[in-house]
Amino acid sequence: MRGRQWIFAGMGLLLMAQASAQSPQPPQALDTMAQRVQPCTVCHGAEGRASNEGYFPRIAGKPAGYLFHQLLHFRDGYRDHVQMRYLLERQQDDYLKAMAAYFAALDLPYPPPAAPQRSVADRALGERLVRDGDADRGVPACQACHGMRMTGVAPDIPGLLGLPYDYLVAQFGNWRSGLRRTRAPDCMAALAHRLTVSEVAAIAAWLAAQPLPDDPHPADRLPGPLPMDCGTVVAGDGS
Repeated sequence: MRGRQWIFAGMGLLLMAQASAQSPQPPQALDTMAQRVQPCTVCHGAEGRASNEGYFPRIAGKPAGYLFHQLLHFRDGYRDHVQMRYLLERQQDDYLKAMAAYFAALDLPYPPPAAPQRSVADRALGERLVRDGDADRGVPACQACHGMRMTGVAPDIPGLLGLPYDYLVAQFGNWRSGLRRTRAPDCMAALAHRLTVSEVAAIAAWLAAQPLPDDPHPADRLPGPLPMDCGTVVAGDGS
């Protein structure tokens, strides 16, 4: 009997070892920011560099202050987006700053610009509003805030090149409807109401069709004093 007991015991240990070998290994803890932000890349593309098609913006290389404010706005309800709020509603400010810093530090190539989607006259209108604005209606040039190269200004102002046409148009619509807001004074909401629908489309089409400059990084300073007070811009003169 003792021999049989040893045999049964040995078989039991063998079966336990086989079961352990075949069972799935416990998931490894996420120990890098690149692993933790993988849910972001489902919509924003690999490493946050979305293509120039669709409604999802590129977040790689955007100024860290701008990205941090947008994460706060999604979490706190200033921007109305169910999925983003669900992902962020339990995250603390320090963690959101770390996420913003991670994406801001990514230095990745941009996709080629989209083909023009509007007439020559519309593209000329879009370029005029981007470069000169319309002083009679209180519409400053886009370059006055987003930089002469339109690549943004650190730390708080995003670039407007390399973004999809559909996304740009949608954001103007969101500012007009109140789906996208920021701390007062909300300068972009004010501008969105001063522009017509056709002007918004012309601006978006011109921006989406522009190649990136040789240096696509955000500028260090604004070209001059900020033409409007904006609630999330720290320093109006870029200092």
